[in-house]
Amino acid sequence: MKKKIVLIGAGSAVFGPSMFSDLYLSKVLNDSTITLCDTDESKLKMIYELLTYENEKLGNKFTLEMTTDRKEALKNADFVISSVEVNRFQFRWQDHEVPLKYGARTLMGECGGPGGFFHSARQIPLVLSIVEDINNLCPNALFINFSNPVARISLAIHRKYPKIKFIGLCHQIEFLNNHIPRMFNKPLEELKMIVAGLNHFGFLIGLEEFKTGKNLLPEFDSKCFDYFDGKWDRFQFSDFTFELYKRFGYFPHPGDNHICEYIQFADEYVKLQDLKEWITNMEAFGRIENERVVRLYKKLEKGKPLKKGIISSKPSGERAIPIIEAIVTNKKSYESSVNIPNDGIINNLPQDLVVEVPVWVDNSGIKGLKLGDLPKNIAALLRIEASIQDLCVEAILKKSKKLAIACLAIDPKVKGIEMAEKIYNELYELQKDFLPDFR
Repeated sequence: MKKKIVLIGAGSAVFGPSMFSDLYLSKVLNDSTITLCDTDESKLKMIYELLTYENEKLGNKFTLEMTTDRKEALKNADFVISSVEVNRFQFRWQDHEVPLKYGARTLMGECGGPGGFFHSARQIPLVLSIVEDINNLCPNALFINFSNPVARISLAIHRKYPKIKFIGLCHQIEFLNNHIPRMFNKPLEELKMIVAGLNHFGFLIGLEEFKTGKNLLPEFDSKCFDYFDGKWDRFQFSDFTFELYKRFGYFPHPGDNHICEYIQFADEYVKLQDLKEWITNMEAFGRIENERVVRLYKKLEKGKPLKKGIISSKPSGERAIPIIEAIVTNKKSYESSVNIPNDGIINNLPQDLVVEVPVWVDNSGIKGLKLGDLPKNIAALLRIEASIQDLCVEAILKKSKKLAIACLAIDPKVKGIEMAEKIYNELYELQKDFLPDFR
């Protein structure tokens, strides 16, 4: 089925190949036009030529295009998938270390805490510039955002461009996708997981058999601690996950190293050194993937055949392409974790919030599963972060220094106005060329 799918940020050695692997596994998107777009022409050229080589080997399944001109790329697009970031790890280390210098209880500093604010302040204007082009050039396209902080970017899109069709996606649900089928000895397709919350801050609030509707959550609760005995992982489910589960009664699915960003007492259970190692490992992974692309490209330039290219024969685990397939084929599909505007999905969270919830997908669009009220203790936890996200997005859209410092000061990781001002002043000075002109 011919569609135009635009990949923005396609020069990335991680994002571009993973999306293409899923596209090549698709049985319904043959003959589509895939447009690769990136601001880094040299990286884009490498990815484009490697994918062209593989596309030709596979019988030219797609029409491939490349351009650094985003406006040109977006003309007549049906779907736009984006993963963009500027100087990712240079700034990520600053977001992590500067708040610690002034005594903040920050841990990861990617999507929450003071680092999460500055990450949002760099990313939101960048992504909104893409959405503005979509609004002008292909307003009926579905925009799929992978860029972090997913929740805050999604909220900014919803506020600035309320008519744009968009979703935010994240692969943290994969942890549960891997474990629950093993726990129940059933294929994932037979299990209906109901998760609710915010991106990187969600809980398993329901679990059912798809065919019978049987409630499996009591069985999950009875099996959970025994099943995970010996399987604790400091980068997935470990001390903090199980402490929250024990105290609040619902299993937090994003893992210790993400949910720790939002809760004040997380540093009692999560080791700062583990988070430093996580960031180091992610930086190393990106470097290794870049080196692999460069190595393959040099072989291709020399005319050598590539025994193994950059396309994988296995699905990436990302859900963008399956969602597109469900839309174009009108095959009603259940997705357990998608970021969409609340709009009556969760009654006891703000209605203009973007929530991460299950959805149904078909050619009429993407509709959230109505969940009613969350348990009061879970909703209370989430509302703290929801208020911070609200103020964060407002500060960035209004370019307000006063609101920015207020947002930092009320964050559970920060101990007041003076600390907030010191963090703001140093990070703003370090990153001002990539930040709004806060006044």
